[in-house]
Amino acid sequence: MVNNDSCCIAKILKVIEILQKNASCDSCEDGCDKPFLGPTLNCICYNTRPITLYTRNGELFTANYPSNGSINTSNVFRVEKVNDCCAKLRILAFDDATQTYIATNNFITVNLKCMCVVACLNDLALDNIC
Repeated sequence: MVNNDSCCIAKILKVIEILQKNASCDSCEDGCDKPFLGPTLNCICYNTRPITLYTRNGELFTANYPSNGSINTSNVFRVEKVNDCCAKLRILAFDDATQTYIATNNFITVNLKCMCVVACLNDLALDNIC
């Protein structure tokens, strides 16, 4: 039996959850009270660290979601909430037109005890994240 203290994937996802909740565009300020010296080099407001998960048998974890009357599949997720060894994940869809991921309004809950690997993709600036 695995206890919650040994759920290392949950610990990693909790860090990602906190980073995403604390994402701020304050570095884009351009006044006397901006919190750093020098020019603003990058004003992209990253708010998501997308992840992929792999199951115990080494398979990439995927989830189905409805979109425009059809069922699609994705293997990229945004951490929304971590509670012990369970995670609420938002399914991200790949947009061929922009060649990036977009947030869906579809969520899944995953038992992290069934996962063995988490991989992080490059941070994103997603719209419609509430």
